[in-house]
Amino acid sequence: MKVGFISLGCAKNQVNCEQMIWKTYEAGYEVALGAEDCDVAVVNTCGFLQEAREEALAEIDALAQAKAQGKLQKILVTGCMAQWWKDEIQARCPQADGFVGVSGYEDIAQVIAQALEDQHPAHFGDIDAPVPETDRVVCTSDYWAWLRIAEGCDNRCAYCIIPFIRGKFRSRPEEAILAEAQDLAQAGMQELIVVAQDITRYGLDLYGARTLAKLLPKLCAIEGIHWVRLHYLYPDEITDELIDVIANEPKIVKYLDIPIQHISDHLLKSMHRRGTGEEIRALFRKLRERIPGLVLRTSLIAGFPGETEEDFEELCTFLREFRIQRAGVFPFSPEEGSAAATYPDQVDEDVKRRRVELITELQMAVVDDWCESMMGQVVEVLCEGYDDETELYYGRSYADSPGIDGLVHFEGEEGGVRPGAFYQVKITSNYDGELIGILYEEDEEP
Repeated sequence: MKVGFISLGCAKNQVNCEQMIWKTYEAGYEVALGAEDCDVAVVNTCGFLQEAREEALAEIDALAQAKAQGKLQKILVTGCMAQWWKDEIQARCPQADGFVGVSGYEDIAQVIAQALEDQHPAHFGDIDAPVPETDRVVCTSDYWAWLRIAEGCDNRCAYCIIPFIRGKFRSRPEEAILAEAQDLAQAGMQELIVVAQDITRYGLDLYGARTLAKLLPKLCAIEGIHWVRLHYLYPDEITDELIDVIANEPKIVKYLDIPIQHISDHLLKSMHRRGTGEEIRALFRKLRERIPGLVLRTSLIAGFPGETEEDFEELCTFLREFRIQRAGVFPFSPEEGSAAATYPDQVDEDVKRRRVELITELQMAVVDDWCESMMGQVVEVLCEGYDDETELYYGRSYADSPGIDGLVHFEGEEGGVRPGAFYQVKITSNYDGELIGILYEEDEEP
């Protein structure tokens, strides 16, 4: 019996899928990525935004067609959309044969067995339960892996339904995180990406204090780990102690993902975000002063209810001044169940789209300028493969997180470069926001 997995959405969802794959394999099933030639398909869904739910529904509909053609026996729907829509999901997806919410992933083998017996299981556990310590099969890469240190969120931002889907913030015990990191290092992972909805809150629920600054040096001490990357930091929780650790620990890449959403004081307050625009500005100045070469990534919302042209111009002015190298901008989505969905002064959809386009254009210019500033620089690159079309190797520098940022393309002799290894690359040009270079020998003039 062959079970295929399709994972949609964020890094936390990917980790859950990898845990389900392990449990399925452990139960004796043959496991695959994707649904082709499989008997059972498991779709691990995202439910954060309407666009993500539409993607999941389209995937389920495609699988339903395969099932109707006799190419598939059973369809299971798991993850955030299954959890958030648990009262409607069975009616919306009658072709599905079972459902699992964000709790109970460790029961996936039992759910598969029940579905094969035509029982139509629906497992929705306690979203506030402690995070289960379940092994996983890393599917992202042979060279890097997500390291989830917590689950859920307590921030309760007005636009977000994550606390209602994934529950309150729950830290994993430090010893469990370090044991998993050790296993990942032994499996050959070169880069660990520390992830949670808010990693700066880590430890508060377990230890009575925020202990990320104490956890990170222990992670960096693990032999075999070359890079440690941090996603996502809440701006008002970044302490001087944490900044010192990031600045002084060589393995922590000087790249920080700090979602700010906006810079206007009244919008930040309306979003239920802590802190002010001036505090964000002061934080970014401090970070760049104390962490040379720092690359910042952030997330922004355009068209939040009540956003005026003056608010939008303030955001654009901030971006022009602070030259944030990596930024994702999203139109406000009024998610059912979120406080902001009921706010007055909703912004017209065309205005949202225009504002997203304007910020995107602004950011493209910032990225182009940053790429130009990298000309002649030598950067360390984790090689991830070879592109037959460009006849160049490609990989990521410290400035590039997988899946959301660009790549570094570089020349190298065939057989002399291998994926999974680190190389010094001298940047010689750039194209469409990505860097191009050549291998750099240490005895060369930079």
